[in-house]
Amino acid sequence: MNKLSFHHKVLISLCLAFGVGLWANFSLDESTQPPVWIGWLIQTCEFIGKLFLNGLKMVVIPLVLTSVICGVSQISGDRDFGRLGIKTLLIYSLTGLLAVTTGLLCVNLLQPGLVDPEIKEAILANQQSTSLPSLDRAIETANNGWSNLAQILHRMVPPNLFSAAVEGQLLGLICFGLLFGFFLGRIKPELRNGQLNFWQGFQEIILKITNFILGFAPVGIFGLVTPTLAKSGLDAFWLMGGFALTVFLALGIHGLLVLPILLKLLGRIRFLDHYRAMTPALLTAFSTASSSATLPVTMECTNKRVGVSSKISSFTLPLGATLNMDGTALFECIVVIFLAQFFGIEMGWVTQFSVVLLALLTSVGVAGIPSASLVAILVILQAVGFDDHAIATGVGMIYVVDRILDMSRTMINVLGDSCAAAIIGKSEGESGYYNKAHSS
Repeated sequence: MNKLSFHHKVLISLCLAFGVGLWANFSLDESTQPPVWIGWLIQTCEFIGKLFLNGLKMVVIPLVLTSVICGVSQISGDRDFGRLGIKTLLIYSLTGLLAVTTGLLCVNLLQPGLVDPEIKEAILANQQSTSLPSLDRAIETANNGWSNLAQILHRMVPPNLFSAAVEGQLLGLICFGLLFGFFLGRIKPELRNGQLNFWQGFQEIILKITNFILGFAPVGIFGLVTPTLAKSGLDAFWLMGGFALTVFLALGIHGLLVLPILLKLLGRIRFLDHYRAMTPALLTAFSTASSSATLPVTMECTNKRVGVSSKISSFTLPLGATLNMDGTALFECIVVIFLAQFFGIEMGWVTQFSVVLLALLTSVGVAGIPSASLVAILVILQAVGFDDHAIATGVGMIYVVDRILDMSRTMINVLGDSCAAAIIGKSEGESGYYNKAHSS
């Protein structure tokens, strides 16, 4: 029997996690006294899952910094730097705009916020029992309104690089890496070669550590997904089913229709080949709900399975993990329109257009961690005129189903980044894509 490939192991792990998690949740519902084994299972899985996620996060900072510096230093001495930068920004802007437009059309066509009064009462009652310990602090942050958008630009130039690294502010690190790599390519050759050898050696070590951590991915993914389903189950989707289905539909259209069309038109790439090559990264993104934590796997798949050169992927993917959040922007747009429908707030097309712009802007500053988009949603709700009570109630409703939706939209975030890297690579004349798609 042939050895199972990595993505098959991850897929089996996910299926087991769904089965065990839902079984544990069903056992909790049927029992007045929760069995001891469920508590043991949840604690053990949470320990394993957190250990795996911490391992991935541990390599994100050095991987991003070394990848950006090595990638930019290779192209800073010629015209490629400006050309690649413009192409990257244009494609990221295009995919983000198409994602938000897809979400806007779906939520207006399906109108999931227009529900029966009995269902509305059940949703509100379910929301009142939901614990949101950090909501008040988040609302206070949202009340700063537009100043939060200015903070995105401030984070691009951190006053303390080490503090930014500790806090996981990738945007500042990426900007420093871009500057460092750009000027590294312009110093004297005798100085440049020594620096390049150091950073390339550093990157090689980080990649080997990353591969070691990824060897535990099936176990870690089981530990991440099982407690989520054991605690929440699928009951919330019966109450928030219309909203959840709208999000899934919009994500599906963007991932299975919009991005394949872009791959075909702009890169002459068959989307089935691309999706098959990116399967490990997509499954990891779904499991971790963190595009930043998935970045090592995304780069591995894009380089070795898709065939994009490190020159392109090292430049585009770290930027994409921070700047290009297709699924997040789409989700933010749907949430705001859904809540307007639910609370009976009139929202014309002009206001909806402002929501589109805000969703694009705030998705840029969202941290690549689970549920980080909820804070960005607070900013948008406050900016378009929701009062604090509606914000608190609305976000509490969304929080009930956010985890599964977060896992799904993170897949689209990662997929959008990989599609952009493949398209840009093709436009730069790279060939031989997907010749290693089935090698692992």
